[in-house]
Amino acid sequence: MEKKELNWAVLGCGVIANEMAQALEKMGKRLYAVGNRTHEKAVAFAEKYQVSKVYDDFSEMFEDPEVDVIYITTPHNTHLEFAKKAILGGKHVFCEKSVMLNSRELEETVRLAKEKQVVFAEAMTIWHMPIYKKLWEFVRLGETGSFSMEEIAKENPAYEMIESGIPALGKVQLLQLNFGSYKEYNMKNRFFNMNLAGGAMLDIGVYALSLTRSFMASQPNAIMSQVKYAPTGADEQSNIILKNPDGQMASITLSLHSKQPKRAVISCEKGYIEIMEYPRADKAIIVEAETGKVHTVTAGATANALQYEMQDMEDAILNGNTGIMHLEHTTDVMAIMTQLRKEWNVKYPGEVW
Repeated sequence: MEKKELNWAVLGCGVIANEMAQALEKMGKRLYAVGNRTHEKAVAFAEKYQVSKVYDDFSEMFEDPEVDVIYITTPHNTHLEFAKKAILGGKHVFCEKSVMLNSRELEETVRLAKEKQVVFAEAMTIWHMPIYKKLWEFVRLGETGSFSMEEIAKENPAYEMIESGIPALGKVQLLQLNFGSYKEYNMKNRFFNMNLAGGAMLDIGVYALSLTRSFMASQPNAIMSQVKYAPTGADEQSNIILKNPDGQMASITLSLHSKQPKRAVISCEKGYIEIMEYPRADKAIIVEAETGKVHTVTAGATANALQYEMQDMEDAILNGNTGIMHLEHTTDVMAIMTQLRKEWNVKYPGEVW
């Protein structure tokens, strides 16, 4: 694709849309267009961020020849409809997590995007934070048991870690992740409302599962779980245990009505990595098993999370670097979430599995 400045449009005017507009400003750009079901909110949003175009009918966004890429920030259960319309209009689509409700919807959307030769990807911060790019490469290189500095290029994300003397940790063996938020028992809000695809799995579980899958060598094929339901029938709380063919295991605890730290521990053969606030992390602690020595690793900045996402999306569109969007991992995570919700019988109104 010929290099050009991409025109971004956003569908929705909520928290993520505001962060997205601010991220574009950090990139030295402005949001081109905004659409929203409530037109007055779109107008106010446009005035706040000096957006060039506001649609009287937000569906006009899908056919606007000046729009290159659309960021969909609306509720989960609207993603399929809006993504398909955008793709049919020839737009690249960046879709807020959870990218779809289930694997059937995701497969349909991915297939359509391939047919129309546009980039479709999930706006999952974990795929794009610099700290993870550094840690993934460090773990990959360390699985052999040692590092050879002569073979590691300086542009390698993990170069500084290896140069500083952090030893190889060996194979990832175990992962433990927590994510708990305390949400008031208002059954009409999006967190518990089945009509808005509520529940812990699609709202916060997607982060834990995405991080887990990113450090596992293969897709988990053994899955066990326990679930507690909210009064609406949404999944309020759960424990999930995963194991893949490589023998790697993970334990995940989620809650929408009990506060927990957003904490991830990746246990390797010769040490462990601890990450706090992992959805938008910029720091990790590495502890050596034999000596107990502690290393602090930093990369990027939490405040720039959406900027990293959007820069990678532009790279995928303009340079064909689609691997950086990790759609294969998004697909694996969606398969796990779909299987679990089927087992729990947490099915949303009108949803087709």
